[in-house]
Amino acid sequence: MTALAVVAAAAQVAAVLLGAPLVVGGMKQIRARLEGRAGAGVGQPWRDLRKLFRKQQVTPRGTTVVFALAPAIAAGSTLLIAAIIPLVALGSPLDGAADLFGVVGLLFLGTVALTLAALDTGTAFGGMGSSREITIAALVEPTILLAVFALSVPAHSANLAAIVTATAGDPGQVLTVSSVMAFVALVIVIIAETGRLPVDNPSTHLELTMIHEAMILEYAGPKLALVEWASGMRLTVLLGLLANLFLPWGIAPADPTVLEVLVGLLAIALKVAVLAAVLAAGEVFIAKLRLFRVPELLAGSFLLALLAVTASYFLATTSV
Repeated sequence: MTALAVVAAAAQVAAVLLGAPLVVGGMKQIRARLEGRAGAGVGQPWRDLRKLFRKQQVTPRGTTVVFALAPAIAAGSTLLIAAIIPLVALGSPLDGAADLFGVVGLLFLGTVALTLAALDTGTAFGGMGSSREITIAALVEPTILLAVFALSVPAHSANLAAIVTATAGDPGQVLTVSSVMAFVALVIVIIAETGRLPVDNPSTHLELTMIHEAMILEYAGPKLALVEWASGMRLTVLLGLLANLFLPWGIAPADPTVLEVLVGLLAIALKVAVLAAVLAAGEVFIAKLRLFRVPELLAGSFLLALLAVTASYFLATTSV
């Protein structure tokens, strides 16, 4: 492990930390422009965070340490994912933990922390949002495992850096049936995991449909800022992981030079910006699904991921 590899890992954590509000702001701006509105600007989420951090902290009466620690756990687990997955460079001080089981476990840890915090408030909306979030998570997490597992079969490893290296060495893998099905399944579950349309609508507070927003209604001030920041980082990290699993070009090697680190930073920023723009543009033309139809969509993505694993093993067997 060289010093530049550690610098690259630190750079990708800093890029996620600083760039996540810009990704959210860019998506809101694109949606506003496509809907014929002027929009608040790409930097508006940063201004909102600064305003929230300056407000007084208000804590609901009767809540415990679970409510107080949940925002930090959600943000910390997301930053840990940003540190171990290959975004800017393939090497990382935590590369040994960068397998798909570790990433899914950390994602679920953040989800569970927020659902327990919502239950800790004892409100009807908190319980409703927690119930809906866990229902979705129970379908999303296994699908992520299966979809990435399908990609790991050609690489003969569950390590994410090894999967990215294998895809970069054999670009034809991206166009196989198993990869296409895994890509579609991952896109659906990333939309569900980050609370985007058509699964959830982050810009509304309709009590009959909201999921993520129902869990954080009792947060205010700095803790609400941390929750919103963690949500943006989770979206950025998942888009970056999706980009590098299927389009790994531009990523720096395990022992990079300064130039390769800079190219890796620019490449992942460009990929995430393009994916976020496509997602935002798509949301303009998509209506939110009725709540009881969401499990059907996620069950379809789980089936696609399962078929991707089957096809991946079939292709691996026939190619021997």
